Amino acid sequence: MSAPDICAVVLAAGEGTRLRPLTEHRPKALCPVGNVPLLDRVLARLAGLGLTGPDRVAVNACYLGSQVVTHVGDRAHLSVEPGDPLGTAGGLANLRDWIDGRGVLVGNADAYLADPQAPPGPDIAALLDGWDGVGVRLLGQPIDGPDEPGSFSGHRFAGWSLLPWHRVRELPVEHGDLVRAVWRPAEAAGESTVVGFHGTYLDTGTPGDYLAANLHAAGGGVLVDPGATVTGACDRAVVGAGAEVHGDLTRAVVWPGGVVAAGERLTDAIRAGHDLTVQVTPR
Repeated sequence: MSAPDICAVVLAAGEGTRLRPLTEHRPKALCPVGNVPLLDRVLARLAGLGLTGPDRVAVNACYLGSQVVTHVGDRAHLSVEPGDPLGTAGGLANLRDWIDGRGVLVGNADAYLADPQAPPGPDIAALLDGWDGVGVRLLGQPIDGPDEPGSFSGHRFAGWSLLPWHRVRELPVEHGDLVRAVWRPAEAAGESTVVGFHGTYLDTGTPGDYLAANLHAAGGGVLVDPGATVTGACDRAVVGAGAEVHGDLTRAVVWPGGVVAAGERLTDAIRAGHDLTVQVTPR
């Protein structure tokens, strides 16, 4: 049997409410991790699998959607949802005509995945390996201890799933989530498999996980964009392009164009602009 035809959908329509106020003026998908927008990290990972261009990759947008549209350009097919976001299932249904009979690899734009033993990681590729085009596959991070609410076969969902066409074609174009509309029904029918991922997974949806993903991307050290100016002391930090850091950073992220004045000490925090600071409770 020939390999199923595959496309990919990156979900980037959400409001990122847990990351506010960082996401009040920038969609979560464009928030930088290791000085690279989350959405660009996902598109690069898909490109490594040969999935590129508007015929093979789609991105949905809604909240601050014009920013996503401008950022993506002609790198992917764009699906802009009017009004409120349609959710993961509704957003996929809205792309039914584009998917058009193919299997679809669905990923959350805010999923940060990394495996230091095998960069960029045997994650999405493992979902595709040997797929028969019939069953649902979920990428999952093994849980130590008893199952958690919302877990799947001893795993927590790690941002990506692979869905057959027959599970997508009947989805209604209305607000809904893939958990109830696809994953749980497939699990009940014995048509769902969890593919274990043993690397680092963070959904970056909370300030704590967002900071952790940045520090992981920096390799536990300091990552400074060449276009930044840094005169202060830095310990485990990420500094974006055009930022000016004259104070001291410890476990901190400074967004592109951000400013940390002389005499300031930023610890366990994210700085955007001149004075927007999101404090993070240390883990």
